Amino acid sequence: MNTQPPARSAPGASLPGRRSLLLGIASGALLVAGCTPTPPDSLAAQARAGDNKNYIAGDGSVSEYAPNDRGAPVEMEGPLYDGTIVNSTAWRGSVTVLNVWYAACAPCRTEAPTLEALYQEHKSEGVLFYGINLRDTAATAAAFERTFGTTYPSFNDANGAILLALADYVPPRAVPTTLVLDKQGRVTARVLGIAEKSTLKALIGSVLKES
Repeated sequence: MNTQPPARSAPGASLPGRRSLLLGIASGALLVAGCTPTPPDSLAAQARAGDNKNYIAGDGSVSEYAPNDRGAPVEMEGPLYDGTIVNSTAWRGSVTVLNVWYAACAPCRTEAPTLEALYQEHKSEGVLFYGINLRDTAATAAAFERTFGTTYPSFNDANGAILLALADYVPPRAVPTTLVLDKQGRVTARVLGIAEKSTLKALIGSVLKES
């Protein structure tokens, strides 16, 4: 008769079933963590969409920059549709609003009356408004202005030189984008997408109060 005691597992050895279970739990945890969705980047998602609408409609998000956080004054120059060459140094001493647009951009058509209303409201305070048109001929731009009643001037930026100068603030194809500049020519605020009237009015009023 065999009287030897049954063999024992070495200390620290794990049973196959338990080890498989632990590995399965760990793998599952990693899988869940890896599949957790991250918040979508609206602008990036639209850029990847490939829907050929040729613009990225921002969500109206606003970025404001305190005086100590503002960058260097904007340096740009370009032709208006009437042929006048305008340099940004001419704006020093004035609050300036820049709006990037073109006629086929649906959000641009939506916000045009708002921009014109604010221009009329603030021009007596010395606030300057300029459009920056990225692609339209003079005839197309003029038709847009007649349709929507905009009377402030626009740059013809078909060559992209002005947009390049504003690249730190205006993402590619992010149309419309509106910038507010202080009296030193520095960007104080940016609106990506349609600028709501109350929001843009507050941004203009805020920088007017600085002086």
